[in-house]
Amino acid sequence: MLTNLSVSEQNYIKSIYHLQQNSESVTTNALAGHIKTKPASVTDMLKKLQTKNLVNYNPYKSFRLSREGNKAALNIIRRHRLWEFFLVNQLQFTWEEVHEVAEQLEHVTSKKLVDKLDAFLGYPGFDPHGDPIPNSNGKINQQVQMPLFNLPLNTLAIITSVQNQSSDLLSFLSNSGITIGTKLEVKQKLNFDNSLGIKIKNKSSIFISEQIANAIQVNPL
Repeated sequence: MLTNLSVSEQNYIKSIYHLQQNSESVTTNALAGHIKTKPASVTDMLKKLQTKNLVNYNPYKSFRLSREGNKAALNIIRRHRLWEFFLVNQLQFTWEEVHEVAEQLEHVTSKKLVDKLDAFLGYPGFDPHGDPIPNSNGKINQQVQMPLFNLPLNTLAIITSVQNQSSDLLSFLSNSGITIGTKLEVKQKLNFDNSLGIKIKNKSSIFISEQIANAIQVNPL
């Protein structure tokens, strides 16, 4: 199936999948905004994807991926996140560098290559940003986590994922000694702007904004 899809079609399918995670169905305008194109272009693509049984689409109504479309999206996401894991753990890319490179590599559709890459890496469950990697059957392992902003004061927790993966944010976190697996505590919350004072073991305390604290997901220990 994926070998018959263009790069543009794959990008649309992946975008619809991500939008579906926050809504039962997706609108044309929402998808156009997500991929930065015109609603008319989205409509044309949806018609193409419908002919391939990848979306359940009716004109002027919201839509969702079909079962086959969902399977295709998970395959694309699997490839993307495996390549991110490979780039960080084998080629020493930093976690803020890998997204754009993985965006290119995810369109290499050889199932044999992806399966061998998965085995070579030891079948990782999560990518360098803490996002789950679908297995060859499309199954995703979810983890218990909560926003750092909601963590009670003086409670030790471990960072499990970062929801906002902009290069600026990831670079800031790296420079602050914060990455997946970092253990920390919230020592203070300022009423003025809701910024948090956090303490990482063997490091000086730092303050982070409410926005950053909501992007960081943790698991209390």
